[in-house]
Amino acid sequence: MVGINRRSRYIAHAILILGILVVAFPIFYTFVASTQSLQTILRPPLPLLPGDRFWDNYTTAIFGGIGRIGGVGVDTLLFNTTVVALGIAIGKIVISILSAFAIVFFRFPFRMFFFWAIFITLMLPVEVRIMPTYKVMVDLGLIDTYTGLTLPLMASATATLLFRQFFLTIPGELVEAARVDGAGPWRFFKDILLPLSRTNIAALFVIMFIYGWTQYLWPLLVTNRNDMNTIVIALRKMVSFADADTEWHLVMVTCMLAIAPPVLVVLLMQRWFVRGLVETEK
Repeated sequence: MVGINRRSRYIAHAILILGILVVAFPIFYTFVASTQSLQTILRPPLPLLPGDRFWDNYTTAIFGGIGRIGGVGVDTLLFNTTVVALGIAIGKIVISILSAFAIVFFRFPFRMFFFWAIFITLMLPVEVRIMPTYKVMVDLGLIDTYTGLTLPLMASATATLLFRQFFLTIPGELVEAARVDGAGPWRFFKDILLPLSRTNIAALFVIMFIYGWTQYLWPLLVTNRNDMNTIVIALRKMVSFADADTEWHLVMVTCMLAIAPPVLVVLLMQRWFVRGLVETEK
């Protein structure tokens, strides 16, 4: 029995290591390409070891600017994308937790109607909503602005539903105890609900940050200036149909820099993220 368990453990670890290699090899290959010269990349096969152009390539991409996107540096692209990702993540959480708080703990006319109106928006395809939303952004003069990039993507029916379901598990005795203690709605929300919701907030923040970081269609519509592009849009612009016209070494640098922030967020918030997804006892 011990031998069988040990063999099963070895097989499981071997499969896990194989899966990690399959996932990690393209990322490693991209990193290797980001340290090579353009001539080396265009002349296959590409070496499997990093080259000697790491500092030159990364310095050029970050501070020198990239010709195909109007000489904008990756530092500007990273700043734009960070603003968009943080704005969407924080905005979604704030709007969703406040709307769920109002729906669960307040009694007002058409309360469930408003909840189902929010929920039904999940059934509307993005293509149905995107043109009217774009028209509103144009009328308000929000094209090529951070507000135009983030505001239409802040509302989230999914996050509202998740917070509502969690708030419904709050014991009624806790609400009554807070009321007897003289806690008003804002104090109850700030001192009781927010601390209890921190793991849910952390999990949603990670998901929404990655959602905002990888946005393509909406930033493509509402940005015309190169210096307002997100890093995903810039990557598409950097790639030409002809290999000789594409600065592949800078493309690979941009890819590596685009991967780093979401990975860093996941690593830093991994414990809270997992707890927020699997924790059942509050």
